[in-house]
Amino acid sequence: MVLQASGLSIGQTGHRTLRRFVEMWHSGGMRPSSTRPTVIAIGGHSLLDPDLPPTVANQFEVTRRAMKPIADLLERGEHLVLTHGNGPQVGFMQLRSEMASESLPEVPLDSLVADSQGAMGYMIERALRAELRQRGNDSRVVTIVTEVEVDPDDPAFDAPNKPIGRSYQADEAETLAKERGWQLMEDPKRGVRRVVASPQPRRIVQLATIEQLCDLGITVICCGGGGIPVSRSEDGQISGHEAVIDKDRVSMVLANKLNASRLVITTSVDGVYEDFYSDNPIRHAELTVSQVKDMQARDQFAAGSMAPKMEAAVDYLAETDGDAIICLPENLVAAIDSDAGTHIRRDP
Repeated sequence: MVLQASGLSIGQTGHRTLRRFVEMWHSGGMRPSSTRPTVIAIGGHSLLDPDLPPTVANQFEVTRRAMKPIADLLERGEHLVLTHGNGPQVGFMQLRSEMASESLPEVPLDSLVADSQGAMGYMIERALRAELRQRGNDSRVVTIVTEVEVDPDDPAFDAPNKPIGRSYQADEAETLAKERGWQLMEDPKRGVRRVVASPQPRRIVQLATIEQLCDLGITVICCGGGGIPVSRSEDGQISGHEAVIDKDRVSMVLANKLNASRLVITTSVDGVYEDFYSDNPIRHAELTVSQVKDMQARDQFAAGSMAPKMEAAVDYLAETDGDAIICLPENLVAAIDSDAGTHIRRDP
């Protein structure tokens, strides 16, 4: 049985958990958070080890290690909201669906995003709770499977450019394009791949629920993989889309709505570089919005890599007086202490 609460579809267990949180709040067992939260966007590749097979067991182990700095921050009183990417993981799910297509109906992309949110949220939540429990810390953690509204008339739907899934041989790609109506594109690094739209996020459907949980001081995991892309009809009905929303842009929207003091984006490099692909790259410890915009104008940031992170940082700081940070996952604590990563702030 599925119940509806504040626009959020959750099972009986989740509904009882939310009710228990509220009961504890009224009984004085919990206290509201008086601090502005920090939104931490965890890259999907951060939860994989390239030297290990991408088994579920290995992903749990990598996630367990990734949660140590998160637990460090919670222990010292930081108020956190976690988002995460899902690129590799949703690709695995799509491949499983594709391989089983002769026996079972294929799963649409919006449902695959929902599946990956639930599975990865479970993985992150379980690993974080275990790490906290070892330290004698009973901080509460909850995962919200999150829908994000997009405009069905977004120009991105007319020009899909987000590669997903595995690569195909040219003749196989041609068959898929004809039989399934897929759009495919040559990926210089990985061959011919399916591409889908990456529309702009407009509204986080479960925002009110996320805000309520944050107000109770609970660590929330939400907006996984950029959120499930949906749109709402004139009569209020929600429908999903075969699309992928950029995780960093959704994290920016969330950070602004929560008035977050920081937007932290962890990635595979230790900060923001100028002339990154040259023989003499320059890492910046601090940047202003104007400096970032100047670097954007000079095409310093690669599309699909650092560019969306910089766009998210600039848009976050346009609405919220805070600190945007780019860093390695393992440098998270040091970066928040201004000893690592790149800090981007408003112009003086």
